[in-house]
Amino acid sequence: MSINDNGIGPKRRVVGAHYGVKDWLVQRVTAVIMVLYTAILLLSFLTGQNFTYEGWAGLFAQQWFKLITAVTLIGLFYHAWVGMRDVWMDYVRAVGLRLFLQIATIAWLIGCAVWSIQIIWSV
Repeated sequence: MSINDNGIGPKRRVVGAHYGVKDWLVQRVTAVIMVLYTAILLLSFLTGQNFTYEGWAGLFAQQWFKLITAVTLIGLFYHAWVGMRDVWMDYVRAVGLRLFLQIATIAWLIGCAVWSIQIIWSV
């Protein structure tokens, strides 16, 4: 084993996600968005008096509530993508399998996003 084959120094092998500050910040910002939405939803629940389907449908029928719900869901799906991409990059060594899993994850998350936005805007 030569000095350059030990994985240390300028010829070290870099594996894993290693996307850095941008993805760290995305995870934190999307988490804050989800916490704020949860607080708004909880506050709406605690101060509401109409706990029927019509009451909840009325809450979700308001444009501002649809908008913050959509923003939160997009943040949730992006948060999930960053986390799952890191898992696939860190633990799946086979490049072909990793690429397949990443594409499947993207397809699933886009499908969930489209479906959830469709549901929100149909209220």
